[in-house]
Amino acid sequence: MLDRRMSHDDLIDHLVRSTPLSRGEAARVVLDVLAYFDETTEEFVRRRHRELQSGGLTNADIFERITAELPYRAVAPPDLSLRQLRRIVYG
Repeated sequence: MLDRRMSHDDLIDHLVRSTPLSRGEAARVVLDVLAYFDETTEEFVRRRHRELQSGGLTNADIFERITAELPYRAVAPPDLSLRQLRRIVYG
């Protein structure tokens, strides 16, 4: 697998130029954000349920909020086989 830091050098360079972050700090921020959005739908739902429950919300309120949040949430795509990738490209 390609090292994520190498695959996002342009973003890291941009953060270094546009913020007071050092290159190492910018790389950590990028990796943290990618990890945050690398959750599957199931992982997101479980995590949000735990967070909202610890905040004192009831299940009815929790599930209503999660339902409202999901359409705006970027979730990790499923793992694709080489065959699936080829089908995407070549039909």
